[in-house]
Parts: sequence; structure tokens; C-alpha cells
Amino acid sequence: MNYLVTAIISYLLGSINTAYIFGRLHGLDIREKGSRNAGASNIKVNFGWAAGIFTGLCDMAKAIIAMRLCGYLFPGNELIPFLAGAMAIVGHIFPFYMDFRGGKGFASYLGMMVGIDYRFGLIIVALTIVLTFLTNYVAVATAIILIIVPLYFIYIKADIAIIIILIAVSLLIACKHRINFIRLKNHEEMGLREKKSVK
Repeated sequence: MNYLVTAIISYLLGSINTAYIFGRLHGLDIREKGSRNAGASNIKVNFGWAAGIFTGLCDMAKAIIAMRLCGYLFPGNELIPFLAGAMAIVGHIFPFYMDFRGGKGFASYLGMMVGIDYRFGLIIVALTIVLTFLTNYVAVATAIILIIVPLYFIYIKADIAIIIILIAVSLLIACKHRINFIRLKNHEEMGLREKKSVK
């Protein structure tokens, strides 16, 4: 029952899609603009850096909040925070009120890393930022991080259930980015420093 309650609470928190809400406040559906993704990177492309960073931080925060809340409700179970973080990501990607067409989940994934261990999480966030600026593509940084994180937990011999959760959510996010990887291969992906506005 603890796992079911954790999954429901975390999914609902994760389904609060900041990019979608931000777009609606500006009179549009962000899924019809730019990359058509309801996430921080598309908000950045259409509304600028400040809006993009704000959206990303909110997407990170909801995963952290889900993990902290469920950890408080069900103390002593190390699997609960991982399940909470994963379900917050699922909620972000598949929000029920958006016809299950949400974002791609990477910012919430970073939030999950911070929620697991803030020191480890901040290293992963910093590495993501560095890789993004070095390559000019968020998708490249995303792919590298999605490989590094599960391998790290395998290396430290984490519980098998934790490893399965991390691999599953990493594969889910990778699948959501498949169009980005195809665009990268075809040299069609929009770089970080490219600008586009809905105005």
C-alpha cells in the first residue's frame, strides 16, 4: 500500500507541468510551438533564458518535493524516494489532463538526482550544464547523463530494485528524446544558442 500511495502522490505532483501552464498564461499551447515539447528547453527557445531556467527549476522541484514528502510519510524504506522520483517523472511525461502529452522528463530526472543525494545531484546538474555548453545541444548532455547515472549506481552496488527503477526511467526519457537524437544525426537539431520567439 505504501508503494501505491507513493506512486499516486508522486504522479500527481509530477503532472503539474510548468511549461504548459506558462504557455497557457501567455495564451498558447507550448506543444504547438518550437520543438512542440512541454518542457524547459522549449520554453527557453520561445520565451528566453529566464523563463526556461524558471521552468526547469520548477520541474526539478516537483520531483524533490515528491521524494521528500513520500520519504516523510513512509520513513525507513530506501526504495520509496526512488519510486517517488520516478513516478514524478512519469507524471511529467504523461499528465492525465494533457491527453498524456507532457514533457520529456529530464529536468525532473535531475531533480530526482538532487533528491537522492544533493551532493551527487549537484554534480550531475553541473555536469549537464557543462556538457550542454560544450556541445551546444541539450540532447547530447541528456544522453550522456542517462548512461552515467545507472552505471554509477551499478558500480556502487545499489539495491537491484533501485537499479531497475533508474534503468527504466532512464530508458523512458531516452525514448522521449528519440526525435532529438534523429535530428542530431541529420544535423537538424536546434542548438542551445539558437533563438526563436513566439512573438
